[in-house]
Amino acid sequence: MTHSDIAQEYLEREHKEKQVLSLLLQNFLAKKDHIFVQKTEMGGTEAYVGSVTLEWFAGRVHFASGLPLLQKKYNPQTGNVVDADSIDEIQQRPLDWSRQAPLVQYLAARKSHKFPPVLVVINQPWVDNPKAPEWDSQGIALKSTTDFTPLDQDGKVGLLNISEDDVTIYALDGQHRLMGVQGLMELIKTSKLQRYKKDKTADDNSITVSDLIEKYQVDLDELQSLPKEKIGIEFICAVASGETRTQARRRVRSIFVHVNLMAAPLTKGQLAQLNEDDGFSIVSRKIAVTHPLLEQRQDRNPRVNWNSGTVASNSTVLTTLQALHDMCERYLGQKFPHWKPAEKGLIPMRPEDDELEQGIEEFRQLFDYLATLPSYKLLDEEDTPTLRRFSFEKDGGDGNMLFRPVAQVALAQALGILVFQKGFSLEEIFKKLRKFDRQGGLSGMEYPQSLWYGVLYDPNKKRVQVSGRELAAKLLIYILGGVQEQMERAELRRALADARTVENKTIGFDGQLVEPKQVGLPIIL
Repeated sequence: MTHSDIAQEYLEREHKEKQVLSLLLQNFLAKKDHIFVQKTEMGGTEAYVGSVTLEWFAGRVHFASGLPLLQKKYNPQTGNVVDADSIDEIQQRPLDWSRQAPLVQYLAARKSHKFPPVLVVINQPWVDNPKAPEWDSQGIALKSTTDFTPLDQDGKVGLLNISEDDVTIYALDGQHRLMGVQGLMELIKTSKLQRYKKDKTADDNSITVSDLIEKYQVDLDELQSLPKEKIGIEFICAVASGETRTQARRRVRSIFVHVNLMAAPLTKGQLAQLNEDDGFSIVSRKIAVTHPLLEQRQDRNPRVNWNSGTVASNSTVLTTLQALHDMCERYLGQKFPHWKPAEKGLIPMRPEDDELEQGIEEFRQLFDYLATLPSYKLLDEEDTPTLRRFSFEKDGGDGNMLFRPVAQVALAQALGILVFQKGFSLEEIFKKLRKFDRQGGLSGMEYPQSLWYGVLYDPNKKRVQVSGRELAAKLLIYILGGVQEQMERAELRRALADARTVENKTIGFDGQLVEPKQVGLPIIL
């Protein structure tokens, strides 16, 4: 026999074995009540990993709060619920039903949608019956709630019994995914989905299939095929052989708490870094990386904090990515209102490339002008903490609003309205702003002489106050000549007097106590 004959025989044998294996698998996989899984083990907990259709997931899996093991204390002697220590009740992370509609919209309207695998627990009726024959006289389980039939010698792959008659299944991790998939099934079945508030009280509106077709060009055939899509799933047992009910409960609760604790949500800054659908995120990232005022350079400290939303008084950054995103949204949102999703909680659709280019150009222009402000010119010699800190803080400072994210956002908001709604040019606006800056109008927020005292600066707590942002934006529009109506001026004057009133004492621009009516509006630039 030549080498090539042996090789040929070997290949043929291998091919035959594969055919036999696939026939056998086909037989096993045809069993309706069993699912093909791989067995894994971590931290002493055995688990079975497989995949199921979205339809099956929505229909067969329940929310964790329904799992008796997570709820009740049993006294095995009496079979009663023990209530004395119900203080130890699992404080379940409450489900937020307002998330259902955005998740459904994501699955239905986004072609490249993907949910990570879910973790579920398999329960059997005997678990909650202390007298069931599956418990021995000591209250130790004689079997596990997972019924696994291995198909290989090592017991690593096989079939898991998921027959509806034998087991109930609860989501430990992935409850909001379950809520989303259940909502999708309802939408496909009835062509509409009720929106809910956090606590599952009905909202006034609903999502309809025709909305999705109109707004997001959803293809009806693709929508109808979604229930057959598959999601990864990992099964663990409610009770393992050799465990008491208390031990099982502790293990399941511990896993439940940890999968929920470990799922730290992304910060707004991280979301803005990663978001490829939100036009404002895309534009603000681009400017943060390429604009001379913000870009990273070897000869200076970084100017942008990419993760956190706040800037400490002694931090050397100028702003944060989150603040840049908010500036962008408030500035460009006036020009491209459709970049915002139609309703809160929906995912925005990525703008067309030519619009993004336009947005980047407009936002870059804004930063070109911002860079001409005398306070920002000082950055060549000074570091940001000196310009940001209040005079009474350690090492003192300029108390300049341009170095506080909240004021940067208020400024962008005002300029967006002036440029895109009222037709002002950046040229005329910045002529006035440079003069105002040179006169100290943007510095010394902590002094009563400042327009921002009581507005962006809280004299009581001696710190910046975020709640003053809207009023600050209106005042900027006013001093730049954008408020013509008498009524609007009267409201603004009242709001400013309120802001400068602390515990019924109103502080005038000279630092003296005055009647609220005596607080006037500042001079228009």
